[in-house]
Amino acid sequence: MKLASLTNQIESKTDKPAISVLLDNDFHKEIRICFKEGQLMKAHKTGFPIVVEIFEGAIDFGVENEVFSLKRGDLISLDPHIVHDLKAIKESIVRLSLSKHDATSRVKKVIH
Repeated sequence: MKLASLTNQIESKTDKPAISVLLDNDFHKEIRICFKEGQLMKAHKTGFPIVVEIFEGAIDFGVENEVFSLKRGDLISLDPHIVHDLKAIKESIVRLSLSKHDATSRVKKVIH
């Protein structure tokens, strides 16, 4: 058993979103991304399906030239190889669910 929290030990950075691995098990990976208002993750894609939950705040989620305004409680799933980007409309906490086969280092590279 593993226990994690989306709200404990919140880390934020002034220059880029803060990424924390909350769970990593034989099934999947759960990542927390903390955004300050205005921060973004540039356009990128993954080789595996993902699920994104807006736990707190509001995000403009771009998917192939269409922008979805997501708010607290909203979920979006993407198939592999779909180009997407995120921009925080206000301070936000995002939960990213990854396939076990996906690399957390890939997510961290997007913000650099």
